[in-house]
Formats: sequence, C-alpha cells, structure tokens
Amino acid sequence: MDLFEYQAKELFAEYGVPVPQGKVASTPEEARVIAEEFAAAGKPRVVVKAQVKTGGRGKAGGVKVADGPDDATAKAEQILGMDIKGHTVHRVLVEEASDIAEEYYFSFLLDRANRTFLSICSAEGGMEIEEVAVSNPDAVAKVSIDAIQGAPAEIAAAIVAQGKLPEAAAKGATELVTKLWDVFVAKDATLVEVNPLILTKDGNVVALDGKVTLDENAEFRQDLDALSFAAEGDPLEVKAKEKGLNYVKLDGEVGIIGNGAGLVMSTLDVVAYAGEEHGGVKPANFLDIGGGASAEVMANGLEIILGDPAVKSVFVNVFGGITSCDAVANGIVQALELLEAGDSDVSKPLVVRLDGNNAELGRKILNDRNHPAVRQVATMDGAAAQAAELAAK
Repeated sequence: MDLFEYQAKELFAEYGVPVPQGKVASTPEEARVIAEEFAAAGKPRVVVKAQVKTGGRGKAGGVKVADGPDDATAKAEQILGMDIKGHTVHRVLVEEASDIAEEYYFSFLLDRANRTFLSICSAEGGMEIEEVAVSNPDAVAKVSIDAIQGAPAEIAAAIVAQGKLPEAAAKGATELVTKLWDVFVAKDATLVEVNPLILTKDGNVVALDGKVTLDENAEFRQDLDALSFAAEGDPLEVKAKEKGLNYVKLDGEVGIIGNGAGLVMSTLDVVAYAGEEHGGVKPANFLDIGGGASAEVMANGLEIILGDPAVKSVFVNVFGGITSCDAVANGIVQALELLEAGDSDVSKPLVVRLDGNNAELGRKILNDRNHPAVRQVATMDGAAAQAAELAAK
C-alpha cells in the first residue's frame, strides 16, 4: 500500500526524522487557515503540494510556492481538483518553505531479484533516480543491507560516504538514514524514499519529500486501515477494491485483463511495445482476475475498465490452466450480457486471446456468440498489436 506524502512524513516524524512543518487541507479555506498560522509564526512563505499517489507532481503544476495566506488560498484553489496522471487531487499539504542549499537522494527498498534489502544514495537528488542512474551511474551508490545487522551508525555513515554526500551533510544524513531504517523495519515497508533529501542553508539535513510503500501482507500486525483513506484514492481503484479486484490504474489507453500476475505483467510489456508503432499507446491498467474467471468476476473487471474514459480498447489475455478457456469464454459472454442488461456501454473493442486448457472450445463459444465488440486473435503479440491499433484509432 502506497502512502500519501503527508502520511509518510507523519511516520518519519514519529521516528525522529526531520521534516518540514505542515498540515493537510481539503479546501482553499483550510489552506488559508494553515498559511495564516505559519505567517503568525514568522513564516509567511509556504509550499502547497498536491497529495496524490504518483510522481511528476511538480511538472504537472501540483507543487507551488505561495507568499502569504492569500497566495496560498489561490494556489490551493488551482491545485485541488487537478488531474495528475489520472489521479484527482483531493488534498494539499501546506508546509513551511525550506531554505535549500543542496539536494540529495536516499531510499531503502526490498530487492526482490537478489532477495535482500538495498539502500540507494546519491548526491544528485530532486530528479528521478532512474534518470541519474542512466546519465551518471557513478553518482548512484547501491549498498545491500543485511536484514539482521540493519543500518546502525557505522553502516549508515558508509552508505552516505559511498553516495558522495558532502562533509557538511554527512553527520545529519547518517543520523537520518539510521532513523529511516527504523521506519522501514517497524512498519514492514517495502520502500522508504526521500527525494529530495536536503541540506538547508543553516546546515540541517531534512526529508523534504517522502514516499513509503507498506507490505499489505503484514496487515495482521500493522494498522493499515488507519492509513488507507480509500475514498481519497483513484475512484476506479476504490471501486475495484470494493469488488475484491486486484486493479491498478495506469496512464494509458488499452485496458488489460489477465489471469495471473506474471501473465498480466508480460501483457503490459507487449502492449507498451506494440503501442510504439501506434503513436505511443500504453496500457491503461493492471487487472489480475486470478484463477477463477467467473462471469461475475469478468463482469466486474470489464465494468471497471470500461468505466475508465481513457480506455479506448480492451485486451483480455487468458492462459487456461486450472480454470479452462471455455469457462473463461462463458464468463466473457455472460459478463457482456450482464453489463448490457445494466445499460453499461460495451461498444469499445474487446480483443481476446485464449490459449491453454480447452482453448479451441473457448474460441468456439465466443465465435458462436459473435458479439460485435469481441475480436479474437490467436497470439499474444498479435492481440497486443490489434488492441494498440484499435486504441489509436
């Protein structure tokens, strides 16, 4: 589960990580009250930051500096209700402006490929770390972390040194890294990221931003409900969660339905690749319906995806195993009937690829139904190409 920035900073502060003072507002009037409190404390300059669970807020205009309560009110009014990569801004964080001398990057994360924990540190912060790794790989230090040993002061200091942070920031950064490890372990996080980590002009090291992802498998010992704020998330993700679907909204035009996380991830890749030939069309979502592709599950999945105005076509990619392709095909047919009976729009093209157990029977069922929206393609690459082409049209 991803946290909003303000939630991440609340966790940081709980463990002694220095963060700017700030409060959350859901209306321009609330933003004014917060800005007035800062002004009364001698800090009239504030930053108004969109609270959405996606990157690129600054480039989208979701982060603005304001001088005084009137300006903060105006900036909040501009940001609230914005759409940033498909995420609507429902809240803003109004926090004191920081006097930045330098910006760095730091994170702890779960390294699944190497079955370990990893720290990443760089003296080049304030930008996407992936971009830094490509343009200047020597500027990015990647240090494996032993789960038992953790990141005490001596290890944190070594990480900071390998990240080439300057001497002026070394002591503060070392203390901050140790505290971030405490957050990472205590909260069962899979990611704790600070970008940028800043050195202020008066010599303090502060977490200016915060990104935290918590492991939902640890829900039995973590109070995740208190952090969920489901109503603040993307409406489609909220609706999908209510229906028990494993759905993630993405910034694209081709809706994706598959059975099995690995297959769905592969489907995202082939659609993205095929989309390069059709104006950069991309996948619109991740949706894994699992092994039981019943009519109800398929109908719920199609309802969510077809309800996304960004979706122009849908790619259903199923490999029959325990659940055979004929059961999936019947699920698709019944799902379309259920949606049509509920006056849902099912006119968007639906490209279906069935393979595996009882694939021929599944294809026959769809052919016999002959729904005008359904197109069958035998191969995964061919279906991805057709879905991308239809979306582009």
